Amino acid sequence: MPRSSGSYSTSDLSRKSGDIIAEALRHPVTITQRNKPRLVLLNIEDYERLMKQSDRRSVGTIGTMSDEPFAEFENVVETYAGEDEAGR
Repeated sequence: MPRSSGSYSTSDLSRKSGDIIAEALRHPVTITQRNKPRLVLLNIEDYERLMKQSDRRSVGTIGTMSDEPFAEFENVVETYAGEDEAGR
């Protein structure tokens, strides 16, 4: 039996995997171990939506920046460098 709505222990997962999977198809389910949340089981649509949201963020280097953001970055660095020099 679930400890609370949408939360099951790892023991429950072993015994009632079919029921838990059916519930996870409707909404995310938390799997606990020793009364601590350890995993989340969710349907593929929710997973893909979360992955798309995370893809909006990007990581790059100064070398991969386009010209406009790079120019803004240079201006900010020069401004702070000038303020630092003036404060010495």
